Amino acid sequence: MQLKIMPKKKRLSAGKVPLILFLCQMISALEVPLDQKLLEDLVQPPTITQQSPKDYIIDPRENIVIQCEAKGKPPPSFSWTRNGTHFDIDKDPLVTMKPGSGTLIINIMSEGKAETYEGVYQCTARNERGAAISNNIVIRPSRSPLWTKEKLEPMILQNGQPLVLPCRPPIGLPPAIIFWMDNSFQRLPQSERVSQGLNGDLYFSNVLPEDTREDYICYARFNHTQTIQQKQPISVKVISARSSRERPPTFLTPEGNASHKEELRGNVLSLECIAEGLPTPIIYWIKEDGTLPINRTFYRNFKKTLQITHVSEADSGNYQCIAKNPLGAIHHTISVTVKAAPYWIVAPQNLVLSPGEDGSLICRANGNPKPRISWLTNGVPVEIAPDDPSRKIDGDTIIFSNVQERSSAVYQCNASNEYGYLLANAFVNVLAEPPRILTSANTLYQVIANSPALLDCAFFGSPLPTIEWFKGAKGRALHEDIYVLHENGTLEIPVAQKDSTGTYTCVARNKLGMAKNEVHLEIKDPTRIIKQPEYAIVQRGSTVSFECKVKHDHTLIPTVMWLKDNGELPNDERFTVDKDHLAVTDVDDGDAGTYTCVANTTLDKVSASAVLSVVAPTPTPAPIYDVPNPPIDLELTNQLDKSVQLSWTPGDDNNSPITKFIIEYEDTIHEVGLWHHQAEVPGTQTTAQLMLSPYVNYSFRVTAVNNIGQSLPSKASEQYFTKAAEPDTNPTAVEGLGSEPDNLVITWKPLNGFESNGPGLQYKVSWRQKDGDDEWTSVLVANVSKYIVSGTPTFVPYLIKVQALNNVGFAPEPAEVMGHSGEDLPMVAPGNVQVNVVNNTLAEVHWDPVPLKSIRGHLQGYRIYYWKIQSSSRRDKRHIEKKILTFQGSKTHGMLPGLEPFSHYALNVRVVNGKGEGPASPDRVFHTPEGVPSAPSSLKIVNPSLDSLTLEWDPPSHPNGILTEYTLKYQPINSTHELGPLLDLKIPANKTSWILKNLNFSTRYKFYFYAHTSAGPGSHLTEEAVTTMDAVQAVNPRISNLTATAAETYANISWEYEGPERVKFYVEYGVAGTMASRQVDIATQGWFIGLMCAVALLILILLIVCFIRRNKGGKYPVKEKEDAHADPEIQPMKEDDGTFGEYSDAEDHKPLKKGSRTPSDRTVKKEDSDDSLVDYGEGVNGQFNEDGSFIGQYSGKKEKEPAEGNESSEAPSPVNAMNSFV
Repeated sequence: MQLKIMPKKKRLSAGKVPLILFLCQMISALEVPLDQKLLEDLVQPPTITQQSPKDYIIDPRENIVIQCEAKGKPPPSFSWTRNGTHFDIDKDPLVTMKPGSGTLIINIMSEGKAETYEGVYQCTARNERGAAISNNIVIRPSRSPLWTKEKLEPMILQNGQPLVLPCRPPIGLPPAIIFWMDNSFQRLPQSERVSQGLNGDLYFSNVLPEDTREDYICYARFNHTQTIQQKQPISVKVISARSSRERPPTFLTPEGNASHKEELRGNVLSLECIAEGLPTPIIYWIKEDGTLPINRTFYRNFKKTLQITHVSEADSGNYQCIAKNPLGAIHHTISVTVKAAPYWIVAPQNLVLSPGEDGSLICRANGNPKPRISWLTNGVPVEIAPDDPSRKIDGDTIIFSNVQERSSAVYQCNASNEYGYLLANAFVNVLAEPPRILTSANTLYQVIANSPALLDCAFFGSPLPTIEWFKGAKGRALHEDIYVLHENGTLEIPVAQKDSTGTYTCVARNKLGMAKNEVHLEIKDPTRIIKQPEYAIVQRGSTVSFECKVKHDHTLIPTVMWLKDNGELPNDERFTVDKDHLAVTDVDDGDAGTYTCVANTTLDKVSASAVLSVVAPTPTPAPIYDVPNPPIDLELTNQLDKSVQLSWTPGDDNNSPITKFIIEYEDTIHEVGLWHHQAEVPGTQTTAQLMLSPYVNYSFRVTAVNNIGQSLPSKASEQYFTKAAEPDTNPTAVEGLGSEPDNLVITWKPLNGFESNGPGLQYKVSWRQKDGDDEWTSVLVANVSKYIVSGTPTFVPYLIKVQALNNVGFAPEPAEVMGHSGEDLPMVAPGNVQVNVVNNTLAEVHWDPVPLKSIRGHLQGYRIYYWKIQSSSRRDKRHIEKKILTFQGSKTHGMLPGLEPFSHYALNVRVVNGKGEGPASPDRVFHTPEGVPSAPSSLKIVNPSLDSLTLEWDPPSHPNGILTEYTLKYQPINSTHELGPLLDLKIPANKTSWILKNLNFSTRYKFYFYAHTSAGPGSHLTEEAVTTMDAVQAVNPRISNLTATAAETYANISWEYEGPERVKFYVEYGVAGTMASRQVDIATQGWFIGLMCAVALLILILLIVCFIRRNKGGKYPVKEKEDAHADPEIQPMKEDDGTFGEYSDAEDHKPLKKGSRTPSDRTVKKEDSDDSLVDYGEGVNGQFNEDGSFIGQYSGKKEKEPAEGNESSEAPSPVNAMNSFV
């Protein structure tokens, strides 16, 4: 009896006769199974398996590889078209086709240009059964153009204004990735106030003073060519205003109240709104008449960008962005239309038909706008292809009827609209093939009793075979009431029983032949829980145990696990699990819940649960809790070579249950008195099987632990000495590193005494060159950790082994470790060193790597030495200390930052290995362009007058180029510290002073002074100065708080001064009791003239008297009387030259008080007075003695001497004198 297969499954009809199950031939097409052995034997039209993308952007620095791989039987041949015409690759020596493939390789690295091969390429794979074609592959070379040169003026804004810094990167292929950084290659921070737009511009909703900087740089990264282009730095200066007027938001982008956006289905829709305002606006997004999709909506750039992934036509509509701050809100509506390139609804599938069968190819696609469907056969439009009477085209469907072998072909379906196209190849293969069974022979199926059993029988044939199933070696037929046969040939036994065990045979037949296959079925006993956990009510602090006994098929291995409330058990040592039990000690309220025992095998799983309830304990007298008493009666039994059983008797738990026992051991051979952790066992266990190591004299002790703490250790057990054995392990941390160019130092971490497993520990050290055919060289060394192999070649890889051994034998074969003999300095310098000056402070260096063999060691990197050899502005050839930059690994380029502008530099490159540096490359000289200068070194304002000031300055310490001019900007400051109009003045570069005239008298001015080079202005220097008051005020300054402090040989005078700057100060002083007068011309004073006349008359009279007395013969002992009656106070302090000792302020260098002015050299000068008596004597004014004799002596006037350093010049005299501080 034969039964047809139903679409899903069908029970066989009842009957007592034996049943042969089979499959009827299906009208629908066959699928070719993906069985490699089957495909190797079947004749099959070509199928494109791999091809380059439709839009293929290539790297112009590399060879062009256009992929086209196909399969078929016989193997297909390949041809290409370029721009719609045949591409004869044999005529182009640069183009080759990969053997056994259609992949083109265009060698443009040796010669040729990538632009020559731009175009549209299409591959055709052809054999006797048809031709498959690839997509149109558009080849375009990537481009990373440079930024156009432009001069960017500095941007000066007031605090709070909006700002947009344009990027406008060059148009590359593919488009560049834009980001903003500073000169130090640090990304500029972005926020709700400052952010980068989708077009690359940098938007400021409002600027702050901290936005001032000179290095806003836009970078464009072209990933395809791995290059980065840099825009000229943009300078922004934010001027602080007293107060910035707050304003409502307005949009910086997009413009207007509405805009339109079109996106393709499946892409990411990006909508952007950036607003300015003060305070900074916040952006919100809504969709009119709809909601934003929850799982596909993302906000970027501080919510200024809305992104919706995988957009579809349903996402079309109006989206509104709202910018809001406390002063108002504004909105912009973006109308979004989602178009769609063609996409498949039903793509055509390969057809395998037998002669005389019918079939169809269906090609259905959708898009917006609706795509147009066109058909090709073997790459030719079906309208002009050879006619096939078995084929009929009906729009998007091709119907085949009564096909013959000549109907085999490859059909192409093209679905296209203005946004793209889809191209699918689907073959029609007319085959006459006998049945084949693809399921592996003798497959074993294992099923739990009373469960469904599915036996596979994958098959192939053309025409479609029928399937029959038999059971048993004698072909016992299957009974229809218990079997189900599926369309794919699978036999289902809905309820498998023990008697279902056996061998089953699948037979496939068609008119061309028959095939069969045997599989085996085993029925296993189900896993059962024969003792389930039971509901329990326990008191807090007590112990509860759940039992779970499992019975299973003896051929299956179960695993049992416990769950609490369907989760893992708490990680708590109070929970212990053994073979059949779960025990919980010291139960608390948190332990209440449902406990489930789960038993798993590879075929089934069973579980059983019980509930634990925790109640309060019955009141009892408060117990005394303490740590346990030490265990006693330690005993060793079952003594084997590598194990022993230890048993003990627990001590009293002191009202707190013992939770665990800790077992420790002592090795009296290797570490006497040192106890090591051996094992831990639950508190319910009093025996432990301990694993031992060879050649150890063991003693054991046990410690009990409860919730209070840990007991004292028990007494030590008897000793147990294990037999020696060969080592179990080998040394670790084996390394081979050379310390010299001609040696290999092998080191390892030696075994400790416990690991030696026996006496006589040694090591077998073996080595050989990795890349040679040499035999292993071995030596035995004592218990050390190093061995040196001498006479090795420089930096050669070696294979190394270190094996432990003792008097018993060797450890297992060790693993091989690779090391290297010693390194030596590299021999070759990097070549082709090139320097590209990026800007006036940055240069990029490129070099060719040195050959690996010449490195003679592990490549650490490359090191650049560079130094400044000459200043372009000063032609200064002083040698400056070399700077070093190291680039790790195999890098062949690097950046030199921090260079000085307008300077000559030299550099060389060296390769570095673990030994050191190699020779230097030839010095490469380069120079940096001019930069802006530093601020002038100093600025002084001298000689103030009523309407002019004199400015003196020193040139910049770092001109960074040739100075072209100076700029002086100045503005008055009124009494309320408000700044007046700003004036500027250009000054030639060769000037170091300038008189600024036509200023207002008694006015404070603020000056801004900076230098220029051809690169622009540098940093400015600021200074303030005041013009003098009118003439009356200028000669009447105010001096107050005059103080004088006298010492033994000098006096310190200080005062406070208010008035014009750059004035002279005069100090008058004299002995006590005299009055110092103001410095005036006394020769013109009347009192002085009268006094001089009286003195002259008195002297004349005295001379006459003396003359008369001399004529009388008497002598007047003037000299003797002068010597006898001389006043010591009027004697010179320095008798050798009649001058006084020097005045010094070395003891007190206190500055003058605020308001006073002193000259920088602190010089004290004596003021000339033509007619003053002060000039004639160094004592008091000339005096007459009682007898009328003149005892005053004339002394020559001492020439003025300049003071040295900061010390005063001449010392003061006790008599009146006039000095002045200049």
